[in-house]
Amino acid sequence: MRRDLSGRQLAVKGLSGLGKLLLLVYSVITLYPLYWLFISAFKTNQDFFNRPYGLPLVWMKENIVRAWELGHMGRAMVNSTIVTLAAVVLTILLSVLAAYVLARFPFRFKKAVVGIFLAGMLIPIHSTLVPLFIIMNKIHLLDTYGALILPYTAFELPIAIFLAMAYMASIPREIEEAAMIDGNGWWGIFGKIVLPLCTPIIATISILAFLRFWNDFSFALVFINTQALKTLPLSLSLFSDGFGTDYSLTMGAMAIAVLPTIVVYLILQEQIMKGMVAGSIKG
Repeated sequence: MRRDLSGRQLAVKGLSGLGKLLLLVYSVITLYPLYWLFISAFKTNQDFFNRPYGLPLVWMKENIVRAWELGHMGRAMVNSTIVTLAAVVLTILLSVLAAYVLARFPFRFKKAVVGIFLAGMLIPIHSTLVPLFIIMNKIHLLDTYGALILPYTAFELPIAIFLAMAYMASIPREIEEAAMIDGNGWWGIFGKIVLPLCTPIIATISILAFLRFWNDFSFALVFINTQALKTLPLSLSLFSDGFGTDYSLTMGAMAIAVLPTIVVYLILQEQIMKGMVAGSIKG
């Protein structure tokens, strides 16, 4: 009996160790491209091609400085920050309000409205560039922050509403009923009860939207022509032309551009994980 028990314990420990080993291997595979990017940012072009996987022979800190200056990345980072934060705030505000109504209030054609929002996820985004360009031109929004903020928000709303609805369905209605008995109206319930409870899903929506908006190239390329309004992805394209690419400066610029996304994810990672799993369990 004791031998069987010890054998099972060894088997469980072995499986646990194997699982940890697989997770370690997966982590290394996932993080290696990031490591490769940062070491490549400090290489010369010759070193980049001769020793693509090794550490730099000479750490070229000048790559970061030159990439920052030649790519006008300071201004580009300000533009990306303004556009991204404005679009994220607008996406969160509209999606949470819409999701609360769809998750809590019965009304006619509710299923049709939900279906319309979900159908928005099926629209190929890049197929709308030409009609959007025509619309933006007619309403004089080209070459403005609004030319990016409004399309970003519109295309992110369907997935944001879907995630927020799934999460709100897990919030017990008894909490809202108790708040109503205490004298709170619908706006009071939403602001004091529902919104604080939705912090995890708001963090999830925020990071997903942030990554899409921060890294977008096609919309910025089509709708923005003025140098002073160009975002980071457009600045990265300056280091490559039809004749070649300066890889040392490109990698330096990419290292600068990716840092904000890493910082945002590290800050919100705990809330993101809660938001991703909480909506799958209905309270």
